[in-house]
Amino acid sequence: MTVCLLLLSIVALTAALPVPRALTRATWAEREPVVALWVWQCLVATVLLCCLTALALGTAAVFGTVRAQLFAPAPPSVTEAYDLSATPAWAAALTLLLACGAAWTTAMLARELSEARRRRGQARAHLRERAPDLPAGLGSGRGPLLVLEDEYPDAWWMPGNPSQLIVTTGALHRLTDHQLDAVLTHERGHARARHDWLLHLSTALATGFPRIPLFAHFCDQTHRLVELAADDTASRRCGHLTTALALIELNQHRGVLSCASTHRLLGERVNRLLQPPPRLDRRRRALTTTLATLVPLLPLLITFAPGLTALT
Repeated sequence: MTVCLLLLSIVALTAALPVPRALTRATWAEREPVVALWVWQCLVATVLLCCLTALALGTAAVFGTVRAQLFAPAPPSVTEAYDLSATPAWAAALTLLLACGAAWTTAMLARELSEARRRRGQARAHLRERAPDLPAGLGSGRGPLLVLEDEYPDAWWMPGNPSQLIVTTGALHRLTDHQLDAVLTHERGHARARHDWLLHLSTALATGFPRIPLFAHFCDQTHRLVELAADDTASRRCGHLTTALALIELNQHRGVLSCASTHRLLGERVNRLLQPPPRLDRRRRALTTTLATLVPLLPLLITFAPGLTALT
């Protein structure tokens, strides 16, 4: 059980307040939102892998049949290296706690996906009422872009199968051609990066474990960084100024430039587009991405280290 305790100590260090707070306050994340999203995902993956491997070893320590199946292909020296036969009294309670955590995480993710599917179904039913299907002789479908008759300027991407890009006539009247291209590129950036899955995962973890700082900050930062990343996608194609003006036109009625606005993120996005921060150099981006990718390998290294040592 020494390996399990070591894995859980990594969970405690990673999920504690200093690590997510330091990443939240990092100024480079605003300059490289895609890299920052990857770092957050790697940290969360590290915690989940630590818990999963600790659960597997704890279950093998408590139940002999599981241990026999788990270590069946390995020689006896590998099984002895983990010292799972001498199980302390608290091992069963710890394993039960990890199993409950795994079940709760699965339930929260399933609930989030179910709620998302229900909301999409309601939204699609509402869209069918506002934009009914064309007769059979006039076309086979609406295509990837749906235009709604509405004075309210708006544009959004609806995930699902098939996904749908929606824009209102109010947005078409308010935006220029270049600004509309920036808005549509922004939404297509969300679609290509599959940001909906990342948002579902972060929301499920934050809902299921609200007192764990890593998951709470992961949820907040994911909602922020996916918008910054999509803004960068649009600005690279259409220009920073055009993207900023399109954002202002779409959200001017919401008080986007007001400091007291509840949509403070919109003001941050506009200021960032008007005064774009310099990107990190290629070497630093590659180094940060590589280091973040290696972090989830740590629980695997700790888990397999005793067995590999026994084989050498």
